[in-house]
Amino acid sequence: MFDALTDKLQGVFSGLRGRGKLTEADIDKAMRAIRLSLLEADVSLPVVKQLTGAIKARATGDEVMSSITPDQQVVKIVNEELTRLMGGANVSLAMAPTAPTVILMAGLQGSGKTTHTAKVARLLAAEGRSPLLVGCVVPRPAALVQLAVLGDLIGVPVHREDGATDPVALAKAGIAAAKRAGRDVVLVDTAGRLTIDAEMMGELVAIRDAVRPTSVILVVDAMTGQTAVDVAVAFHDAVQFDGVILSKLDGDARGGAALSVRAVTGKPILFVGTGEKVDALEAFHPDRMASRILGMGDVLSLIEKAQQNVAVADARRIEEKLRGGSLTLDDFLVQLRQVRKMGPIGDLMGMIPGFGKAAKMKDVQVDERRIDRIEAIISSMTLSERARPDIINGSRRRRIADGSGTTVQEVNQLLAQFKQMQKLMRRMGKGGLPSMLGA
Repeated sequence: MFDALTDKLQGVFSGLRGRGKLTEADIDKAMRAIRLSLLEADVSLPVVKQLTGAIKARATGDEVMSSITPDQQVVKIVNEELTRLMGGANVSLAMAPTAPTVILMAGLQGSGKTTHTAKVARLLAAEGRSPLLVGCVVPRPAALVQLAVLGDLIGVPVHREDGATDPVALAKAGIAAAKRAGRDVVLVDTAGRLTIDAEMMGELVAIRDAVRPTSVILVVDAMTGQTAVDVAVAFHDAVQFDGVILSKLDGDARGGAALSVRAVTGKPILFVGTGEKVDALEAFHPDRMASRILGMGDVLSLIEKAQQNVAVADARRIEEKLRGGSLTLDDFLVQLRQVRKMGPIGDLMGMIPGFGKAAKMKDVQVDERRIDRIEAIISSMTLSERARPDIINGSRRRRIADGSGTTVQEVNQLLAQFKQMQKLMRRMGKGGLPSMLGA
């Protein structure tokens, strides 16, 4: 979602390169361009003034003016100030000293609140905790059904009472049920509205006062831009929330909410939603987000995704096959599926330093449907064909194309590309293939 802002900031930095010493006029020109870029990204005006003021104060000091690489120093300053603006460091979800931890989820209808309640529960379950979901959206039975479906999907129980009309009593009953069942975290999904109103806020305050939650988490839609900041301010004034989840950060919004919410409310961004699936939730790291905004990649997040989705034993086995040049199409399919579990290929490429800002990559769009077709082609092969592609003759190619819903030309293309990859791996193996696992 930061593509436009990233491109504009990189244009600013490009204009500073090769100038030798920078003058105050150079800095002023760069600050005007940065200010405009941030405003176009829907960052609130007070936040823009705060950020550019901090950058300019440092950029006109000896840190830059006397540097032999002033352009790099400016990038460093912008990176540090962006990080500071978004909170400086990652903030973890607070846990109560005595179970159960109670987390009250709030937000407007349509922000993704119910989905993200389940996402947080899944994340906590993966960390070894035993969460319970409690649906208190009594005006909308469909939301209760949605939470039940999500609970089944992630393997987390849901406390619900069909026909209940009192959300406060329902929340208290859910916490009592968690204590009886030995669940150590309770996530309470509250009712939202299409717009902020007194009834919604009053209900939320009543639930908060009755259950005394460990944390109140606000879910805001990042795609609503400056409106998301206004929503956060209104909820902060009414219920004093403890942290924010930015949903739909994978959308095509301009990104202003991510840069403004922390500065305006003083509350940390805890997580960001990066897709519709229940596993598309990431802890928010201000330093990593700043690096992404500046087109510098995010290697740490990429490594974490790999550790979560790629089995070490499988990776070692594939590495040995790569070294020996004996990789099969079956191995390739396994690896392709594991990589896809990490998220959209285009997003992963953006985490690699240099890829996001390389000119040749700028207009490249990764066609996920092409990857679907590759999976379908390999899945339509027999085990012997995957192990020995050389046996695939004309009639087999037609059968594979028919079985995968593709064309013979696409099958031929995949086989030719795989053969080229095998040759490359053999050459690299003979020359000493570097270890992928650092071993």
